[in-house]
Amino acid sequence: MTAPWHVQRMAALDFESSDKDADTARIVTCALILVNGGIPTDTRTWLLNPGIPMEPGAIKVHGITDEYAAEHGMPPEQGVAEIVKAIAEEVAAGVPLVGHNIGGYDLNLLDRECTRHLGDSLEGILRQPLTRVIDTMVLDRQAAPFRERVSDTQGPYQMRTTAETYGLAWDEEQAHGAEYDALQSARAAYRMGVIAHTPYRQRPDWVLALRPNRFNSLRDVTVEELHQRQIGWYREDAERYQAWLRNPAKAKEKHDPKAVIPTEWPLRPVPAQREAGDAS
Repeated sequence: MTAPWHVQRMAALDFESSDKDADTARIVTCALILVNGGIPTDTRTWLLNPGIPMEPGAIKVHGITDEYAAEHGMPPEQGVAEIVKAIAEEVAAGVPLVGHNIGGYDLNLLDRECTRHLGDSLEGILRQPLTRVIDTMVLDRQAAPFRERVSDTQGPYQMRTTAETYGLAWDEEQAHGAEYDALQSARAAYRMGVIAHTPYRQRPDWVLALRPNRFNSLRDVTVEELHQRQIGWYREDAERYQAWLRNPAKAKEKHDPKAVIPTEWPLRPVPAQREAGDAS
């Protein structure tokens, strides 16, 4: 019998980048950490020279300056090729990729970088579609929905909030480094899986108090089935958010009557492809 998804070997993936738009950002650092499965943890990291000036906000988050990346980072085409080769080995072996917002940002960032530097899409280079992705942001929104913001600066489903919700210690000095964030996402996935596979009445009190409580939707599924469920959950969340933005009474100062939130997960079309599809 196959072990539950949360105790299987996982490849935790995280990037720090030059800006927050996956379509235009360049990779600065990457961490790929193999955990679980009864095998010792294996960590690989990369530092790249993005080749373009980074946004000041991005530098403030990860602390790597343009000058440092230029001096110590490898050429982007070399770094992207090494990263995707390492990921391809895990995907070919059936190891799921796990990360926080990995389908909303990280995999799309890597996909654009593959096209930019290697001349093919991520799935084209992998020679197979991604079918085993675990996104802890998607899982958290599904299992524990409608969480309120922690503060003006800490959102309800950002990495720190998710980590602390599931009882993980948080070190702000280490946070926003690719290695730390990747490992925290794997730990969060594991803890979500533990809760889902714990008999209902034995779950933590805060879980029992959730309305609605959807942890059973993470229970007794294969990684492939969980992947397929996340496609639908992500789409539903995106459609709900788009409707909220278009509603002036609810969105108020954030109201945007023409707001369009992409619904595809874990890879979305590049903007030109999306526009062509909307026009057809």
